[in-house]
Amino acid sequence: MDIRSTLQSLAGALPRKRMRRSGRRFLAATSDCRGAQHGVLRELLGLNGSSEFCQEYGLDRVSSSDEFRRAIGVTDYSVYQPWIERLKTGHQAAMLGPENPLLMFTLSSGTTADAKFIPVSRRFLDDYRRGWKIWAIFAYDDHRDAAGGKIVQFVSHHEQFHTSGGTPCGNISGLAIRMQSQFVVRNMYTIPFDVARIEDPEAKYYAAMRSAIADPRVGMVTTANPSTLLRVAQFANTHCESLIRDVADGTISSDFQIASDIRSSLAQNLKPQRKRAAALERIAEQTGHLYPRDYWNAMSFLAVWTGGSCAAYLDAVRECYGDVAVRDHGLHASEGRMTIPLEDNSCDGVLDVLSNYYEFIPVDEYDSSHPTVLEAHQLEADNDYYILLTTGSGFYRYDICDVVRCTGHYGTTPLLRFLHKGAHIASITGEKLSESQIVESVRLCTDELDITLDQFTAMPVWGEPPGYRLVIEESDSRHTDSWNRLPERIDQCLQELNIEYQEKRQSGRLAPLELTRVAAGTWPRFAAHRRESRGGSLEQYKHPCLLPDLETSQAFFRDYVNG
Repeated sequence: MDIRSTLQSLAGALPRKRMRRSGRRFLAATSDCRGAQHGVLRELLGLNGSSEFCQEYGLDRVSSSDEFRRAIGVTDYSVYQPWIERLKTGHQAAMLGPENPLLMFTLSSGTTADAKFIPVSRRFLDDYRRGWKIWAIFAYDDHRDAAGGKIVQFVSHHEQFHTSGGTPCGNISGLAIRMQSQFVVRNMYTIPFDVARIEDPEAKYYAAMRSAIADPRVGMVTTANPSTLLRVAQFANTHCESLIRDVADGTISSDFQIASDIRSSLAQNLKPQRKRAAALERIAEQTGHLYPRDYWNAMSFLAVWTGGSCAAYLDAVRECYGDVAVRDHGLHASEGRMTIPLEDNSCDGVLDVLSNYYEFIPVDEYDSSHPTVLEAHQLEADNDYYILLTTGSGFYRYDICDVVRCTGHYGTTPLLRFLHKGAHIASITGEKLSESQIVESVRLCTDELDITLDQFTAMPVWGEPPGYRLVIEESDSRHTDSWNRLPERIDQCLQELNIEYQEKRQSGRLAPLELTRVAAGTWPRFAAHRRESRGGSLEQYKHPCLLPDLETSQAFFRDYVNG
């Protein structure tokens, strides 16, 4: 360890002590899940109780969980949208209390073309950062050899644009990184913060890997979705000659579109590293490729999602990164963090009972007009639930359409595993594509191309990269120019309707939509099988325009296409 690393390690001793204290407090709270959750609910209601939203719903007068449920039903984004529009103009009192200022908006795809603006308040950010610190101290205590190493993290910027009221909009992880201590924490990271400002996806990949590949002391690599890890590793391998040359010369290639001010800022931290470049060149000559498993051979673990469809990426990720441990991030979304995993190679996490207040609806009652709603301590192992969030940013009983399974308990607190998005949302790289977006895109494009399409179903398919197929019957299709143009036009329309689908397509993490034709009569056989397996009458059957998960999609192609 060099002098600089030693000083950073010593300077980081106090923060680690504080992090362990937070970790112990969290673990203690898991022994009284009910008490911890009721305490959080009281805090959150008091925090924003003076807001106009709370007063409109009488939440400022609520004193128990039962009164809370009577005051406001299960909500979704449409409930908050008018209030968020006021927040965007700078009117904080619409949803937030005076001691809980609005810091930014994160962006997420909605069920329509409009992006969802998720408010990030001071309390929300404090909870977000505390959750990550607790996660980190447990992970690093299990991987002490990584403590002196560098961190490779891929994030987006928190300030991509501003609302009319001047509030920044972007990615919350960018804000968290921006607020890190420049000496104690920031110097642990290999990728300069300015890389997040690069707009062109390939240029961003290149700039990130140009900095990261130059440092052999990497102990941990992290990002949200494993598709990103796979993409950057393959991208660096494709551009290995240019990267090695830049490492040797202390430059950054002019072949990529990087704004001049960002390029100048990045150049200040670059210097010729001829020994490192020579080592990278030897790796490429000896192995025939340039993958992280070879040039970051001190890497201790990866930090990335492993639940739901993300699990499909892990074998390919290990081919590039080696057989290292994987620590799941835990279940978190734009609306809040939900779980903290405590073990490697498992997507099960302990519910973060100190950040948000949670409620759960059993999956088989989700469509009921009066479903059972449970508190966290009431969950039973091996049962599946939809999760509702009440957060520090002014969301109450918010349905994020995530399905989780209770796999056991830590103390009295449930262990949860993310299974998939709700029945009408698909997300294989984080795009959260909704059935309504599929339907609208197909309708618009078939009208434009003067095509009649009776029934169709979109399905995710695995590949490198993965993507979606629009499945139709042969009887619906005629081999004309219009039909050949249909998948491209639908793909373009989906990008216009869903900002996250667009970003994943433009960055190469999702393949273009494809059209697959199945034999005439497939849909009646498919419908009969679903009615038989799920029950219900012919009149009740509704053809799905989206099969959201990879397992169901694979079964369809096995039984109706390849079988």
